[in-house]
Amino acid sequence: MGQDLVAASPAAAAVFDEVGEALGLDIRKLCWDTDAETLRQTQNAQVALFATGVAAFRALQEAHGGWTPQAMAGHSVGEYAALVSGGWLSVATGAKLVRRRGEIMAASGKDRPGTMAAVLGMERAALEALCEELSQGGQIVVIANDNSPGQLVVSGDVNAVQALSASAGERGAKRVLPLNVSGAFHSPLMKEGAAALAEALSGAEFQAGTVPVVSNVTAQPETDWPARLAEQMVQPVRWTETVQGWAAQGLNMQVECGHGEVLGGLLRRIAPEVAGARVVDSATLQETVKKLGGAP
Repeated sequence: MGQDLVAASPAAAAVFDEVGEALGLDIRKLCWDTDAETLRQTQNAQVALFATGVAAFRALQEAHGGWTPQAMAGHSVGEYAALVSGGWLSVATGAKLVRRRGEIMAASGKDRPGTMAAVLGMERAALEALCEELSQGGQIVVIANDNSPGQLVVSGDVNAVQALSASAGERGAKRVLPLNVSGAFHSPLMKEGAAALAEALSGAEFQAGTVPVVSNVTAQPETDWPARLAEQMVQPVRWTETVQGWAAQGLNMQVECGHGEVLGGLLRRIAPEVAGARVVDSATLQETVKKLGGAP
């Protein structure tokens, strides 16, 4: 994660240095030399994704004359990378909050075990109704991510998610895929974790950002980020609405910065009229600079 970019971009390398110094952590070793099982652990994965996302954005700015987008957003932990990139948080503060968030989420998953599953091809209203039917007797299952039309994610108690997975096909779902996660993220099962995160957020220094960042919770640009980030722990990620909002404003390109290309795939389902680009390594960096009208 990020190794090629760090080798090619001093700006990306500087981000890795800042994250490592802030956390007292060898972030390069974590991202490049850690076994897959260790890297997948929530507290490690979130720091790695954060560092890689910010590094990719800074590399793009470096390569394209300080380019700044008209708006930003990040999916779940990616929201922290967006806030740093948009000038709302320093790299060091963002890294510390992300590490704390990962620790809290991992602990919450042990205190109140839960799980998540992707539901494909089912209408949102039908899935909401099924979640409500199955949230009984202290069991909870809710929609956690509205990723794109036909791709929703549910989260909750293990038994409730399993019951939903067994019956969703009868309500129109094409497939239900269990996710390899350590807890019921973006659900009420994270309530105590959200309170603990709110404490950390209350002591963090936020600035007036230079780029609007759209909240996962409201699908609108926000300014009260300590409140929104705490709420994000228990509220769904409204990604479909976020991208639809950009398209409605006439924004004509989405640039995905960081590891992978999941958001580009979602873009094609939500707003195929919007062009997509990504920065994940030096090759995609140069391709994106060209798409943005920069020098080859």
